[in-house]
Amino acid sequence: MDVREEFLKFFKSKGHSIVASAPLVPEDESLLFTNAGMVPFKRIFTGDEPRPNPPRNTSCQTCIRAGGKHNDLDNVGYTARHHTFFEMLGNFSFGDYFKKEAIAYAWEFVTQVLKLPKDRLYVTVHTSDDEAFLLWQEHIEKERIYKFGDKDNFWQMGDTGPCGPCSEIFYDQGAEHFNSDEDYMGGDGDRFLEIWNLVFMQYERSADGTLIPLPKPSIDTGMGLERVCAIKEGKVSNFDSSLFMPLIKEIEKLCKRPYVYESGASYRVIADHIRSSVFLLAQGLSFDKEGRGYVLRRILRRALRHGYLLGLKKPFMYKLVDKVCELMGGHYSYLNEKKENVKEQILLEEERFLSTIEKGIELFNEELKNTKEIFSGEVAFKLYDTYGFPLDLTTDMLRELNLKVDEAKFDELMKEQKDRAKASWKGSGDKIASGDFKLLLEDFGLNSFVGYESLESESKILAILDENFKKSSSLKKGEKAWLMLDKTPFYATSGGQIADSGKVGKSEILDVAKFLDINLCLVLANEDIKTNDVLLASVDKDKRAQVARHHSATHLLHYALREILGSHIAQAGSLVEENKLRFDFTHSKPLSEEELTKIENLVNELIIKADTSTTKIMALDEAKKSGAIALFNEKYQDKVRVVSLGESKELCGGTHVKNSAEIGSFYIVKESGVSAGVRRIEAVVSKAALNYAKSFIKESALLKTELKSADNILAVKKLKDELSKLKNSLKQSGGVKLDFKDINGTKLCVCEVENGDIKAMIDDFKNKFEKAVILIAQKQDEKVCFACGVKNAPLKAGALVKEIAQALGGNGGGRDDFATAGAKNSSKLNEALKEIYESIEKSLK
Repeated sequence: MDVREEFLKFFKSKGHSIVASAPLVPEDESLLFTNAGMVPFKRIFTGDEPRPNPPRNTSCQTCIRAGGKHNDLDNVGYTARHHTFFEMLGNFSFGDYFKKEAIAYAWEFVTQVLKLPKDRLYVTVHTSDDEAFLLWQEHIEKERIYKFGDKDNFWQMGDTGPCGPCSEIFYDQGAEHFNSDEDYMGGDGDRFLEIWNLVFMQYERSADGTLIPLPKPSIDTGMGLERVCAIKEGKVSNFDSSLFMPLIKEIEKLCKRPYVYESGASYRVIADHIRSSVFLLAQGLSFDKEGRGYVLRRILRRALRHGYLLGLKKPFMYKLVDKVCELMGGHYSYLNEKKENVKEQILLEEERFLSTIEKGIELFNEELKNTKEIFSGEVAFKLYDTYGFPLDLTTDMLRELNLKVDEAKFDELMKEQKDRAKASWKGSGDKIASGDFKLLLEDFGLNSFVGYESLESESKILAILDENFKKSSSLKKGEKAWLMLDKTPFYATSGGQIADSGKVGKSEILDVAKFLDINLCLVLANEDIKTNDVLLASVDKDKRAQVARHHSATHLLHYALREILGSHIAQAGSLVEENKLRFDFTHSKPLSEEELTKIENLVNELIIKADTSTTKIMALDEAKKSGAIALFNEKYQDKVRVVSLGESKELCGGTHVKNSAEIGSFYIVKESGVSAGVRRIEAVVSKAALNYAKSFIKESALLKTELKSADNILAVKKLKDELSKLKNSLKQSGGVKLDFKDINGTKLCVCEVENGDIKAMIDDFKNKFEKAVILIAQKQDEKVCFACGVKNAPLKAGALVKEIAQALGGNGGGRDDFATAGAKNSSKLNEALKEIYESIEKSLK
């Protein structure tokens, strides 16, 4: 029986819409990974997103629990049920059916579809939930229903918010397998196995702990696929089921040793970890030194160490990728599409680690001779810092010997790096939580974006939010606020494309952003404004045109990369501005000059073809079937926008040219690595490309002049080398040597430069230093521009540039690690730079 398919088919017959598994990297940035089936629906449960129609869904959600609050990594391999990667079956009601139907559906599926024997089934309910207790008696004997308290049978999303009692279904695996003192209903033994949890979301918990009944109670359920498959196959361990045994058989072949359950923890670790690695890599994550990519690296390296124990001292994990794809590629087709690239990335990571693992284990074994109970924290840190052993890998090795590590000393040596697994993600939606956005939704619904059709509109101001996102009725000249227009031509920052500029009436647009899908524009008022005013909203046409040309060029670049490098190429991020584009993509090695030339030539050929672009609104499934490329980690609506330009076809909400010829010329200006398995191309088109070409023409003319005095080929080569060095120097620092001060290990530079690309300078110096805060100013005519980069420091680039720009009458912002800003008043620049320097210096001390 295909339990996954039977579950989805059953709930579809009950009026549920089947929803595809959401990405393992969730939208909710408060989570490291998607760790439960309800995560993709969290904003619906909280009321931040409208209910779907019909208001009932079902899914088989892929989940990872290997970091953050929910971390099962240490237990994997040593228990029958813990996994880093697992699949959660669920059915969800958003204010539709409630306890009676949820209980009936669950019982019908378990007994009539799965055909589990009723005499082995038990149910638990919350002690206060008499309603559920009575409803269950319509299906199962009263004696098989147990009541437990909050610890076992009450669920809540957080300290506040939606919550409610839950009801769990248990399966008795039999006294013949389990007979410890804890093997009773409610005990900690494994005999009575929970297979399904039904959450009755009926309350809202306030900050003071009060439970307020929800007007539309909901249902959230979760059934572990691995557990159910094991039960159906009569196995007491998930690893003995058909989901894992084919992988364990492959490991047996590789190490030429038979698998024995009692001593087979290493086999189970590898079988579990290869599934996590394949899914995360296939979904676009890469091995990295921090954040989620670092967790992925920990997972693979833990598996490699267990392979080492089995005698596998050469790369082997990549050889298991085919079997994972064979077992799971039927339901998750993208695994087969990304298989070859996943194998390549795993092989490279294995080679990186295996080159040092033997020396690391020698150091480990040497220290064991001096260890009685506590393993040295200094040596554990050296294993991490020099040999790439994550702390939990060392802990895992010690666990087998009943020893512990001096984690306090390790943490002391790690300092701020001890939180590196969380370094790349930040807390969720503080602005949304504190703002009046829900009130806007309730009062007006979503506003409409008309910017695809027109760059101007007579727009009514529906609402005004101050800088703290609180509603206001008016805005005075000189003040800043967010405006909600009934219809807006302004594109909000999204999909890598920067926001439009322009005006509302006489007021200048400083930023455009989406909050709960409401398009809001931040303005600096040049006149008094109040709600219900009707003003002309006009987009900066030249900026929009240049941005559109760069955005369309990214689509052609994406197509060219796939044509020349292979279909494994997937977009891993982008930035589209009016004067450049940046495109990140999955690829395991640097591009050669020949490859770059081919890519550049192909993009220009596509531009010259003068293909007309077309845009269609299609159903998501229809769009994918048509060949349109979708980003895996992007959340799409049921109806999507498909942009076609020649052979390129992608799901995209951005703005584009009407004809490829509008793009002009395309030049690649830089190719670099972002992280393991991810490369970056920076390029220019249109006006920016013209300026780029002019600079080379000038350099060529200079070179010709200089060559008149050259009398041999060595002189020519020398001049070319000098020109290349000069160009790189100018590009990196504008001819200015930046002065860095070391503050507690962090390199700090706050300065003004006259020439050069300040954004490129930031990138170059961030690559050079392990920890850095760099803020550079540059005067351009009467304006001043700022760029700021932060790497492994407790500051946010967006906040820093905003602070200095506002001091000079401007604004700006961006990511925590990189941001830009601008201001019109440069007269007090030196004073502002001094103040921001002192502020940063104080924060770093």
